[in-house]
Amino acid sequence: MGGKKKLGLKQMERQQGKEDEAKAAKEKKEGKKAGPPEKKRSNINVIPPDAKNDKIVAEIKKMPVLTPYAVSTKYNVRISAAKQFLVQLEQNGAVELVSGGHNVKVYKPCA
Repeated sequence: MGGKKKLGLKQMERQQGKEDEAKAAKEKKEGKKAGPPEKKRSNINVIPPDAKNDKIVAEIKKMPVLTPYAVSTKYNVRISAAKQFLVQLEQNGAVELVSGGHNVKVYKPCA
């Protein structure tokens, strides 16, 4: 029943003008220190690395445990591409499946 009444158009326009002036004065006073720094977005590749490349296979064999997340962060690819890459490595015999559920499969390199 109570509460603040709705402002008229002229009153809203005046209020918005005052807020804009105050904000501009504050930015000018601070020297344009606007918010948190912007994060640089890196481009994530869709194409997985070559599973037949000896250099990449050697790097993979150094990792103790292989998950799609670990591969995707290391090679900067999407998780779906990392899953495909791990399946290719398993078919080539470079890694073997340790455990796998519906969501995450865990691999280990073959010695």
